[in-house]
Amino acid sequence: MIIYPAIDLYDGKAVRLFKGDYNEMTVYSDNPPEIAGDFMKAGARRIHVVDLEGAKDGTTPNFETVCAIKEAADKAVESLGGKAFVEIGGGIRSEAVIAKYLDAGIDRVILGTAAVRDPEFLAAAVSKYGEKIAVGIDVKDGHVAVSGWTELSAYGLDEFADKMQDIGVRTIICTDISRDGAMRGTNLEMYQRLSEQLDIDIVASGGVSSLADLQHLTELGIHGAIIGKAYYTGVIDLAKAAKIGGKQQ
Repeated sequence: MIIYPAIDLYDGKAVRLFKGDYNEMTVYSDNPPEIAGDFMKAGARRIHVVDLEGAKDGTTPNFETVCAIKEAADKAVESLGGKAFVEIGGGIRSEAVIAKYLDAGIDRVILGTAAVRDPEFLAAAVSKYGEKIAVGIDVKDGHVAVSGWTELSAYGLDEFADKMQDIGVRTIICTDISRDGAMRGTNLEMYQRLSEQLDIDIVASGGVSSLADLQHLTELGIHGAIIGKAYYTGVIDLAKAAKIGGKQQ
């Protein structure tokens, strides 16, 4: 299983929200690129980045910081052997923004709100960019949330996940918002159901707060897991997490 330590960006800083609430924000670092280097040194090879400001308004205010994160990760990996992989989500709602990130060397972009509201755009992006497109499915009260988790769509999780697979999406990042940043364990039942339902890569996000969570997800055959607050608070040792996941790539 691939471990994706997370960097959530707001005003150029690494932050974490509590259950997606922008009013419940904790700043963990003024230097996100430095954190990216630390991730690589601990054994991770992939980084999950979210532009929280962009997620709300569809812009790219943290673009330069995202590029600096990629540069720092690449530099750290060069001395260790291997390759860094950085994905970005939040505010990506046009082909121009997709191209902007990919042309800058970002490895994968994550569509969320755009995937819900404009399936034709998603299908065109998948057709053009293939596996460089992933979809973030953020779940609240059984429905898929959009606009930085501030609105609920009419889609239920299972229905929307099936739709993504039919369109040709190869990776989904599924977040249980009620558990994000809450440090009370991940939603194993939800991921087990999705793994049985779908034939695509599933990345678990939200509430991953122990090495036991990672072990259970690995046993379920989940492709990847995102670690956020548990890393920043020292609850999960990233090096140990990477060992549980197995060979990182």
